[in-house]
Amino acid sequence: MFEILRYTPSHADEWNQFVATSKNGTFLFDRRYMDYHADRFTDHSLLFFLNGQAYALLPANQKEDVLYSHQGLTYGGLVMNEKATSVAVLQLFRDLNVYLCQHHIRKVVYKAVPHIYHSIPAEEDLFALYSVCGAQLQERNVTATIDLARRLKWSRDRKYGINRCRNNGVTVRESNDLKAFWQVLSDNLMTRFGARPVHTLEEIQLLKSRFPHLIRLFVAEQEGSLLGGTLLYLSRNVVHTQYISASPKGKQLRVMDAIFHHLLNEESWPCRYFDFGTSNEEDGHYLKESLIYQKEGFGARAISHDIYEWMPVPPSSLK
Repeated sequence: MFEILRYTPSHADEWNQFVATSKNGTFLFDRRYMDYHADRFTDHSLLFFLNGQAYALLPANQKEDVLYSHQGLTYGGLVMNEKATSVAVLQLFRDLNVYLCQHHIRKVVYKAVPHIYHSIPAEEDLFALYSVCGAQLQERNVTATIDLARRLKWSRDRKYGINRCRNNGVTVRESNDLKAFWQVLSDNLMTRFGARPVHTLEEIQLLKSRFPHLIRLFVAEQEGSLLGGTLLYLSRNVVHTQYISASPKGKQLRVMDAIFHHLLNEESWPCRYFDFGTSNEEDGHYLKESLIYQKEGFGARAISHDIYEWMPVPPSSLK
């Protein structure tokens, strides 16, 4: 039987140490990252102990009688250490369902950690979702990813963009000018979608100050003018493009082609995968074909980001 504790700030150091040595955690689960938007969510993260030792974590928030893992994160499933086994994780989910019923949780929405973020195999939770919880797949999004150890050829369109930038004096470099990039990003999102970035400028500046080597900005410039850029999140296995944006002139010059040419050919990454992020809308049902076409032009191919749901069942009803 597992002991399950609800997270409190007093657990922060223990939580962060576990994430750092886990087999499928990233810095997004570090409380210094998660808690930047603590005022937006009612945190209901959980710690699981077996024989007095931390065994797993579940980053989560609660909204009314639904537990989400986690609405403020791209992914947020069970974070496990290397000792986690299939049999033990089955029991963990049985005990979790008891806990959830005791706390009047009606439904769980569970974002699994995609396998590209695992340092070793870590899908014990997926089997438990099926076997113990009877969870149903509710949403599947496609992210475009390059295996850096086995790269595919680029399309002609992408090569054309690189040459266009070279002929127009566009240069690419790493930058700390988040303010200038956020202006380009915000203008682009507002013009196209009437939306704003998920993070405010102040929030992303705070996060970069906390994780300076894991959050990095690369930009394209012409005569000192910023035309576009991408903000990268680095984990042990994955370089992820958290934000990608270009100004109208930047789009005309195809500066994103130059940026990704630089990142994939002139930078060295201690990671296996380069991930461009998802290309879906409408809960995964609609694929933005022009967007994924661009990403696949760099040699990226599909990885699934899956979201499951289940209704916790009291143990007595299983008899």
